[in-house]
Amino acid sequence: MLDGKQVALRAIEPADLELLRGWRNQPHFRRNFREYREISSIEQQHWYDTQVVGNAAVRMFSIVDRKTGVLLGACGLCYIDWLRRSADFSIYIGADDRYIDAEYADDAARILMDYGFDELGLHRLWAEVYAFDTKKQAMFRRLGFKVDGRFRDSHWAEGRWHDSLFFALLQPDYRKKARNQVVGKRR
Repeated sequence: MLDGKQVALRAIEPADLELLRGWRNQPHFRRNFREYREISSIEQQHWYDTQVVGNAAVRMFSIVDRKTGVLLGACGLCYIDWLRRSADFSIYIGADDRYIDAEYADDAARILMDYGFDELGLHRLWAEVYAFDTKKQAMFRRLGFKVDGRFRDSHWAEGRWHDSLFFALLQPDYRKKARNQVVGKRR
């Protein structure tokens, strides 16, 4: 288990799958994910079997309340490229219909960033965020991610095309920000 201030990250368990699937299938959540269709329980189990268990290119976690252990959401590093030391950053909070918030999501994201850079030795974390997903854009900016680029008209949703923004954080920039925060606290 990886601990933060308010949340912890732990392995996704089979008992988590139905609740995670229920959150992902909510239309106002699903619009922000690459998988645009409703996910069946069979598809959810297939994802767990092929992506979560034993896939060297994926590290997925359940986000739980540190004190109570209640499931709050999921996060992970996907499409890990071990040669280039990069990974796609995925996160959402399903509990209380939060999706992305400055409380649980930011805490979980910081744990995942530490894990990616410190434990896995990654150099770059990145995420594709649709232009209408202002909550996730704000979170990545708070965490120090920068927009590396924009793919115009790359995502079809709700009857029209939307741009995708690609956010990234490099390990040296993460270290520099962490050092600056420590120095700022000492003053």
